[in-house]
Amino acid sequence: MSTSVHKQFLEHAASIFKQDENILGLAVGGSWAEQEIDVFSDLDLILVTRSKIAGDAQLMRAHAERLGSVLTAFTGEHVGDPRLLICLFENPLLHVDIKFVTPDEANRRALDPVIVFEKDEVLTNALSSAKAEWPFAGYQWFEDRFWKWIHYTASKLGRGEYFETHDAISFIRSNVLGPMLAQKYDKYPRGMRKIEQYLSAEDRKRLENTVTGLGPQELLRATMEVALLYRDLRELLFPDTSNWRISAEHAAMEYLEKIGQQIPS
Repeated sequence: MSTSVHKQFLEHAASIFKQDENILGLAVGGSWAEQEIDVFSDLDLILVTRSKIAGDAQLMRAHAERLGSVLTAFTGEHVGDPRLLICLFENPLLHVDIKFVTPDEANRRALDPVIVFEKDEVLTNALSSAKAEWPFAGYQWFEDRFWKWIHYTASKLGRGEYFETHDAISFIRSNVLGPMLAQKYDKYPRGMRKIEQYLSAEDRKRLENTVTGLGPQELLRATMEVALLYRDLRELLFPDTSNWRISAEHAAMEYLEKIGQQIPS
């Protein structure tokens, strides 16, 4: 597969959807819009329709099936967007996301898409009415939650739930450390996506130290590394107006150290 497959699929989708009176425009976002598409990329389509289609899973799938043979398709509640239909097509095997929006929804986006076609400048007008804004909860959001998450991780470690501890560390890495490191490098805060491509050797090593096996001492060390890296990033990134939860920090770290004295060596 090459990016020519993405181009051919997109051109095919445009030729199909242009003929539909209910479809007002088609755009493509994601890696295509960022000019970072490669052979492993999915295709992120935005379909603007006169009447609302999102919310009707059967109708959403029917639109996808006009483009080719759909192996599987499901809506995106698990990523917080039920307007999204996540599809796997065959011949060629290609992951395609289709977001169904009405004209009044088309201006809300994380980044600016590339317009493939539009009628009556519906997409041009929508995109010009508001700026793209990548969702970012803010640094205080991290601080208000982080130390409770460390306490939770330590409690699972103390109980001997090592798989759960491992998952908790991964959760913090993806939802806190990844976005904070992205902010450090002026990248979109999207978890661990493509993080290997821009981290310095030092930061990569520190992040690697949070990756662990299932041994209790390994998990303890990784949890400690998570906390230390968070502290350093907090010092670097947080504005002076931030409210650091020092009492929660001390309590969580003391608890983690206590658990560390109790677990098997």
